Amino acid sequence: MKKVQPKILSGFMELLPEDQILFNKLYDTIRGVYESFGFLPLDTPTIEYSEILLAKAGGETEKQIYRFNKGDNDLSLRFDLTVPLARYVALHYPYLTFPFKRYQMSKVFRGERPQKGRFREFYQCDIDVIGNEYLPLEYDAEIPAIIYNIFKKLDFGKFVIRINNRKILNGFFKDLDLLEQASDILRIIDKIDKIGKDNVKLELIDMNIDTTKIDKIMEFISIKGSNSDIINSLKNNGIKDDIYMSGVSELECVINLLKHYIKEESYYQIDLTIARGLDYYTGTVYETNLIDYPNLGSVCSGGRYENLTDYYTSQSLPGIGISIGLTRLFSQLKEVGLISSDKKCLIDALIVPLDEDSIDYVIKVADLLRTNDIKTDIYYGSKGMKQKMKYADKLGVDYAVVIGSNEIEQNKVSLKNMKTGEQENILLSELVNKIKESK
Repeated sequence: MKKVQPKILSGFMELLPEDQILFNKLYDTIRGVYESFGFLPLDTPTIEYSEILLAKAGGETEKQIYRFNKGDNDLSLRFDLTVPLARYVALHYPYLTFPFKRYQMSKVFRGERPQKGRFREFYQCDIDVIGNEYLPLEYDAEIPAIIYNIFKKLDFGKFVIRINNRKILNGFFKDLDLLEQASDILRIIDKIDKIGKDNVKLELIDMNIDTTKIDKIMEFISIKGSNSDIINSLKNNGIKDDIYMSGVSELECVINLLKHYIKEESYYQIDLTIARGLDYYTGTVYETNLIDYPNLGSVCSGGRYENLTDYYTSQSLPGIGISIGLTRLFSQLKEVGLISSDKKCLIDALIVPLDEDSIDYVIKVADLLRTNDIKTDIYYGSKGMKQKMKYADKLGVDYAVVIGSNEIEQNKVSLKNMKTGEQENILLSELVNKIKESK
């Protein structure tokens, strides 16, 4: 038989067990925080009708989508979790309770060129709060509180949540008579961390924007100071545009609310360069950065949008949300050595039978341990004791529970600590406490 070379596609991540355990730990931490804030789980189909996914998409997104025909159906793999959410809310609107808070942590697919930190298949960890006609501004403050709790639990070091409001930028550009070009300007400003201020100015010049206005733009987005200092600067710079003033008011409200969630102001700061390139963001926007690892870029971002489902229903459904690209984040954190795998397995104890006819007692011991929340596996096989211990050591298990005929007769087990090498014969009734004492 001709053998097929085992391989996976470029841009797809596949992990060894120890790394998968570490990945799952991050995944479960994020999920735990989402659920602690009242978000409900959602799992939409991986495959959607192409007309659904492409209703809001175009340009580069349409080029990157995995699209195919099956029978008479034009189908595509989802490229994000936001469009399926929009379809879901529009479809199930009568059965949902608003504000509707959902989280989804699933794979998405983009047929872009694989490169460092970019994948064709990757996990997104999203939350969104969807309102019916109206969504209180308090949710704009709750979102960074969620980000704060996630990254405190993940313990990657000092981080900062950078906050802005798109209305402020749109109102500012309107005051400069640049509103029609605002979307393009915002996309350029959004790249400032990657390309620097000088290149931002050059790209704005290429847009044929007057150099005096460019200087005003650069001066505006460079406003620094404490959050209250920046708010005061925004209030007192002479701009009276209604959109602008509304954005300043919203931003001030969010910052004041955040003080109740996060006591240390160093974890969140107003940054007028944060624009979020996507056009559907209409209010508060966020980006999160690890201070000691600036090259990682934003590790969590999102914002408020006016209407999630405008392509699918006439209902007005404003929302706010964030997303963590977990596959990209995991890959980058591993690369810089910020996280490392320290567990090769998930079990606490491996039961090692010495006799084939001890199965009844072995299973009794396994049931006892599992009933007491001690993860347990059984080594089945007829290899010698040396090979069995070598397996337990290679697996990285904490304890080996050795059971032979003598142990069965005395209602005992032989418990070996695989870290220290110590081994003792104990009563079965003592086993659970012995293992739990060391955990």
